[in-house]
Amino acid sequence: MRLRYLQLASVILALIAGAAAQTLTGTVTNGTTGKAAASDEVVLLSLSQGMEESGRTKADAAGNFSFELKEVGRHLVRVLHQGVNYFPQGGPIPPNVSTTSITVYEAAKKLDGVAANVHVMRLQAPDDKTLQVVELIAVKNDSKPPRALAGERTWQVYLPEGAQIDEAAVQGPGGMPINASPVPDDKHRGLYYFNFPIRPGESRFQILYHLPYTGEATLKPRVTGKLEHFALLMPKSMQFGAKIESNFSSMADDTGASTMEVATNVTPDKDLTFRISGTGTLPETQPQGGSQPQAEGPGAPVARPGGGLGNPEGTPDPLEKYRWPILAVCLGALVFGGLWVVTKNQGVQPARAAVAAPAPVRAAAPGPSSAPTLLLQALKEELFQLELDRQQGKIPEAEYATAKAALDKTLQRAIARSQQAASS
Repeated sequence: MRLRYLQLASVILALIAGAAAQTLTGTVTNGTTGKAAASDEVVLLSLSQGMEESGRTKADAAGNFSFELKEVGRHLVRVLHQGVNYFPQGGPIPPNVSTTSITVYEAAKKLDGVAANVHVMRLQAPDDKTLQVVELIAVKNDSKPPRALAGERTWQVYLPEGAQIDEAAVQGPGGMPINASPVPDDKHRGLYYFNFPIRPGESRFQILYHLPYTGEATLKPRVTGKLEHFALLMPKSMQFGAKIESNFSSMADDTGASTMEVATNVTPDKDLTFRISGTGTLPETQPQGGSQPQAEGPGAPVARPGGGLGNPEGTPDPLEKYRWPILAVCLGALVFGGLWVVTKNQGVQPARAAVAAPAPVRAAAPGPSSAPTLLLQALKEELFQLELDRQQGKIPEAEYATAKAALDKTLQRAIARSQQAASS
């Protein structure tokens, strides 16, 4: 019996020793030039106890590197290229994976093709003295050829007068949120800058702040470029009024606890001024937590009170809960505007004929009375599936962009027809 135990222990020790001696190899490619990123510094980080450096080397002439893993567990590889850190697209490397790849990009201080596409403001007032706001901005870098926007003041935001920043976070493409410190501009009140490299793909910026509140407040959001969607999310118990009502469309969430106001195709000259009053709080979408160690990359989770950026590992995209309702508002306007025009000119027709959807609708509308509701629900489900497929990598980015562009174009045409018919 004792001999058996000794044999079993020997096997276990051999397996542990073999795992500890595992070699991790990888390749660094320059996504701007399409060539190997020779001589880039490569750092191996062990994630068993935080983010501890366990190895350092340089990529060879072919962009290859290797590390002897000293322990079993998850690891992370960080590559420094022209002052910007890059990580594997898939994030941390599991214990049973022995190869990885990292793509880096040339850095530039000025860059075309970098713009925000979604801006969400979450507002709540736990009492009539304080208004709490979380702003979440998605910024896309579609530069051609792909480059990283690096240096100081890579992204700017305007905050309302009297805003006091409580927390801020940033998240690069495929990475985890990290703590950030927006820098106030010394010449323009309310203007803040982020010193964070914007890599090709989508980055997210979040600021949590609070304002003095007397039970009501008037805010004037400012955007610096063309914005695809601007959304306000607030408790249903609070009242909203836009200075220009036609600039916003309203919708309630499925739980009935909050309402959303959405503006589409926003430009800097579009007046987004609105008034909010009353009190109420939004449901927490992320667990509360204390401050986290500041580190850059997919190994540094940061808890964010009030929703927004959080630990994306094992959870949906932080913009996912906003994206499909925002687009659903547009689809709702498209469906009901199209139905109104069709029924006015041709009588009641099947709801499917009212809109040329780029994606197939899963359920046909059975009758005139329930057609709008059923079709809208079907479109919501289709849109949600489209977003889900994109997040899971099941649909090519080009195909996703084409479908989404078709929706936006169809929306604009349908609204234009509806307004023309209404005025005739």
